[in-house]
Amino acid sequence: MQRKLTAILSADVVGYSGLMERDEAGTLERLKANRTTIFDPQVAAHGGRQFKLMGDGALVEFASAVAAVDCALAIQAATENAEAGAKPIRYRIGINLGEVIVEGDDIYGEGVNVASRIQALAPVGGVALSRMVRDNVEGKMACAFEDVGQHTVKNIERPVHVFSVRAAKLGQAPLAAAQSARKLSVCVLPFANMSADAEQEYFSDGISEDIITDLSKVSALFVVARNTAFQFKGKSMDIPQVARQLKVGHVLEGSVRKSGGRVRITAQLIDGATGGHVWAERFDRDLNDIFALQDEISEAIVKALKLKLLPEEKQAIEQRGTDNVEAYNLFLMARQSYVTGFENDSREVEGIVRLCKRITEIDPTYARAWALMALGQMLLRFLHGGTGDDGLEAAERALALDASLAEAHAVKARIFSESGRPDEAAAEIQIALGLDPESYEVNRSAAYLSFRDRRMEDAIRHFEKAMSLVGADFSSAGMLISCYNAVGNSQAVLRAAQITLERTEKVLALDRNNGTAIGHGSNALTVLGQAERAKEWMNRALLVDPDNYNMRYNFACSLAAYLKDTDAALDMLQPVFANMSTGLLMHAKVDPDFDLIRDHSRFKSMIAGAEERLALANDAASA
Repeated sequence: MQRKLTAILSADVVGYSGLMERDEAGTLERLKANRTTIFDPQVAAHGGRQFKLMGDGALVEFASAVAAVDCALAIQAATENAEAGAKPIRYRIGINLGEVIVEGDDIYGEGVNVASRIQALAPVGGVALSRMVRDNVEGKMACAFEDVGQHTVKNIERPVHVFSVRAAKLGQAPLAAAQSARKLSVCVLPFANMSADAEQEYFSDGISEDIITDLSKVSALFVVARNTAFQFKGKSMDIPQVARQLKVGHVLEGSVRKSGGRVRITAQLIDGATGGHVWAERFDRDLNDIFALQDEISEAIVKALKLKLLPEEKQAIEQRGTDNVEAYNLFLMARQSYVTGFENDSREVEGIVRLCKRITEIDPTYARAWALMALGQMLLRFLHGGTGDDGLEAAERALALDASLAEAHAVKARIFSESGRPDEAAAEIQIALGLDPESYEVNRSAAYLSFRDRRMEDAIRHFEKAMSLVGADFSSAGMLISCYNAVGNSQAVLRAAQITLERTEKVLALDRNNGTAIGHGSNALTVLGQAERAKEWMNRALLVDPDNYNMRYNFACSLAAYLKDTDAALDMLQPVFANMSTGLLMHAKVDPDFDLIRDHSRFKSMIAGAEERLALANDAASA
């Protein structure tokens, strides 16, 4: 019997029986729409897992109380904004943090029971918390609490101390119980790239992410998460409106211009209520001063907010993994290639590995560069059928330098999975998720491992998280099309396809021959009913790059799963299987997009042929 401490969210539709009695069909339709467009996506984006779904309610587990409360408030706000009419859907939500019993995919125990009882005490459209949840999130979120007292609830011996929670309104004095612990809050908007070269955007994004990370180390300051802040990237926003939307007191915006060996950064800290400048500065420096400049910006913001930077916080801010500016710049460049979906292009992955090798020559102690090198080597070996290093040595080197580096544990999990060591893979990905559940690389790895095991709900949760963390990530959005289709959620399939298309079109506007983007984009077009346009993309891409087998694989997914053209899908796959790597073969065996053709004699023959070819190659390599 496995026990663990977890946050449980219990949600229930208010007056469900009465709504069903008055309008059964309409109620079911509105509830389904809410779950598809609001409840399920919010749960996935906040890292939750639904382990029980009732007709009018759901039970969800979260790794942290903060994520559970943030998700609950987001669901209630979105439901309130979306619903109109005389019979709207409304939830009561309760959250508890407690010990539970895990049996398979289900969870039991007092921790679950208390969440359900607290949910019944929540106001209509509101959220109620146990005291333990309140104590865990107070001071970490821009919200206010109200003590609603101790309650004796069914089947629970001890009284339960309950609090209601709401997002703090701008200008509203928080309740006395929360006032002493409430933090100042800030959102760091993505700094604009003002360099002459649009490709320098990786650098401005990196600066923005580092400032978010630095300010997050200040205990007296609440900082909006990167994925939330980056939703405003490239948009002209009214700052007070942003502050109201995110419920923060201050907003930091700025720009970066990098040219040769010089960098210019402008930054301004703005009062969210008035729109007035609290602090503003322009820095013109040598590029070698970039680390000191980032420290200076963070410390200036702390000073402007009249906060005290503790010695250990100052020390934490100054730890960046490398002191070498060239290594830092090359790492940002390499990582940008990965997060913008290039892992299916062997030439781009080779470029990432070359960059990382150069980085580690410059600074052999840069653990994140070793981890990214390991990821690239793993992809070349298992996804692209290479014969080089599998990445394990580089991953171990990263962990020797920084045992708490979540990305290194995540790539070890991928390597173990591809090498047929599932138990070790599962252990490593759990370590990675425990160390940094907000990491893009960690969530991508967790998603792929879940996909390979056909655990689609888990894959959805992690792909959704990855997609929310990096706005340029079209690959996770493309994978969600397949995952949602496999679980029969047609509305979510359309949503994922729309996001995929929007993101791939942005990439293709800069690089019209990006095979990975074309593969996912054509899939999205097919789902969205634009089959002719999808076929045009395929035909042009095959003329330009006929030997891009990963791109052909994605085209086959479109043909098999959405156009239902069996012969065309099998024809597209023929050269893919003739050149297929071990990793891609493993993927094809479980890919739900091929369920329609899985029992076809040609598909079975191609699987057998690929297995025989790879076995002979392995024997020859071992001889």
